Amino acid sequence: MSMLTPPGMGGQYRITGDKYPRMRRRSGRRKFAFVGIASATVLGLIGWGSLQLIDIYTGGSKASASTKADCASKVTPEAKAAAAAAALAATLPKPGQITVNVLNATPRSGLAKQTADELKKRGFKIGDVGNATAAYDKKVPGTGILLGAKAADQAALPVLNTQLAGAQLKTDGRAGATTVDLIIGTGFKALAKKEDADKALTVLTQPKPEPASAKKHC
Repeated sequence: MSMLTPPGMGGQYRITGDKYPRMRRRSGRRKFAFVGIASATVLGLIGWGSLQLIDIYTGGSKASASTKADCASKVTPEAKAAAAAAALAATLPKPGQITVNVLNATPRSGLAKQTADELKKRGFKIGDVGNATAAYDKKVPGTGILLGAKAADQAALPVLNTQLAGAQLKTDGRAGATTVDLIIGTGFKALAKKEDADKALTVLTQPKPEPASAKKHC
């Protein structure tokens, strides 16, 4: 009997040789392999997500700041005009803050009083009403002259100009910026229609907003 023959077998079953089959648990190894692959996949996804978050909180903010800087440096002509109009509108006086001296430089009598009464109805204060001085009497061929201080050139004069189309704006050395002269010329027929004057005043004091094209990509 071989030494490898199990006791009690009576030699019926013998195991000869020095090799014999080994029992392997293949299913267990497959599980371990699957778990390893799944773990590696999860770790990869976590790492990718972390990189995306870092990019959002660093690179994204830099790109946004760069875009804002580019927009700030590219100011369009329309935006400049809108800003200038808004700045001017903020400094313009209202009709009730402007005193108008109405002076007649034509041979037609009563024209100064008639014009002064209409301006008063439109909200302007009225100062002197009468004939123009010798420097202007019968020497104003056009509609008229609006005369005021240098400081009134971008304030009271443009506001009064909305009431009289075609008038010439001039400045002198006076101190007061809110007291101006309306010198009626020989070409004067009447003040602008109230509806038209109101529209012109609205455009002057409430300029159009900045065009959409000026805000593009900003």
